[in-house]
Amino acid sequence: MKLISWNVNGIRAVLKKGFLEFLERENPDVIVLQEVKAEREQVEHDFGALGWSVEWNAAEKKGYSGVATLSRVPILSTSRGIGIDEHDHEGRVLITEFPDFQIVNVYTPNSQDQLQRLAYRTRWDEAFLTYMKELEREKPVIFAGDLNVAHREIDLARPDQNRRSAGFTDEERAGFDRIEEAGFVDSFRHFYPDQRDSYTWWSYRGGARERNVGWRIDYFCISPQLISRMKDAAILPSVHGSDHCPIAIYID
Repeated sequence: MKLISWNVNGIRAVLKKGFLEFLERENPDVIVLQEVKAEREQVEHDFGALGWSVEWNAAEKKGYSGVATLSRVPILSTSRGIGIDEHDHEGRVLITEFPDFQIVNVYTPNSQDQLQRLAYRTRWDEAFLTYMKELEREKPVIFAGDLNVAHREIDLARPDQNRRSAGFTDEERAGFDRIEEAGFVDSFRHFYPDQRDSYTWWSYRGGARERNVGWRIDYFCISPQLISRMKDAAILPSVHGSDHCPIAIYID
């Protein structure tokens, strides 16, 4: 299976920028999308006509956040959110069950300027990880999406300049430490532990993408039971249409 994750920064916008051609070219079995910024009814394109099953979790706030999952593989069941009211109004989690594992599509809250949402983000990280471990008791988990954190210095171009920037605070990085301590594996670092200059998000300012001044904040994290079945992981920086690029993993 080929699985892709992409923060599209607006599904309606990316549909005008070659998204359907991207789907045809890459031909994933499952693709999880973050920051779709729309309700399903607002997207005129009929993905079902192209053989996709589509699941959606939109934010209550219009034009904000939201996740969607498209699958060519039959989905056994679907659920939305993590079962905590504080965290389930922004369309951030969508869980699809398959025969051998569950795929969790996640768009982690950003701590925002002046870290005004860092305390909330810290509570989110704890609650989300607890829920992932609960799900894992039922079936192995793959959670994928924009986690809004660069885990290590190697994961962003300018770590020294961003020590207290949203996405690279000690608190957020410690949150990812706990993900690994809980047994989940960062798929890209599993295959490429020391690879530098591999980023998934670039600011629109100052030609950052052209100069590759970026951050790796999009991940596939997998249960340890699936490690032996994972054959590769990839970042696809040549794919444009968003300030993020897609990422992929390949599983037997």
